[in-house]
Amino acid sequence: MRSNRTTRALSATALGLTLAFGAAACGNDTGGDTSAEVSATEHNDADVAFASEMLQHHAQALTMVDLTEGRDLDPEVQQLADEIRAAQAPEIETFTGWLTDWDEEVPDTGDAMEGMDEGEMDMPGMMSAADMTALEQAPDSEFQTMWLEMMIEHHTGAIDMAEAETEQGQYKPAIDLAEQIAESQAGEIETMENLLAS
Repeated sequence: MRSNRTTRALSATALGLTLAFGAAACGNDTGGDTSAEVSATEHNDADVAFASEMLQHHAQALTMVDLTEGRDLDPEVQQLADEIRAAQAPEIETFTGWLTDWDEEVPDTGDAMEGMDEGEMDMPGMMSAADMTALEQAPDSEFQTMWLEMMIEHHTGAIDMAEAETEQGQYKPAIDLAEQIAESQAGEIETMENLLAS
């Protein structure tokens, strides 16, 4: 199941990149800047999609962090979970603020364990409801490895979404945050891969 979802996610990512590069090739060559004209005040549809989808993506990550509570984890893994919460909770507030300011709908993230059936998982790296249930019910002997593997996949999807924003977004604060997310989550992926290898 996981390999099939990963294949679909990679295919969707490849398609997205193909479309992005195709759109860039059709635009004016202005020194390699393929995004819309960056603005400190104006936003476009890509900015709205980024804020809306990353808000939901972060909410699921925080739910995954919540599932570490009461678990017997290595100190390094617990520290990583705490760092993810500290970084992503304020970013959710930022996304909510932007969407509110733009008079856009703020997604309901009341229960990130639900609403992620196969047909609804169009965001890269999102876990299905079945995945989340499996993680919640995993015995302590398997939980930590499963959590790290799932969070690596989740972070990889977030990086894909952030890179799409840097290429297509217009609102400079959103582009800046996307660059920050891509950089920080790439570092966390490296940490998690090292933890799995140790």
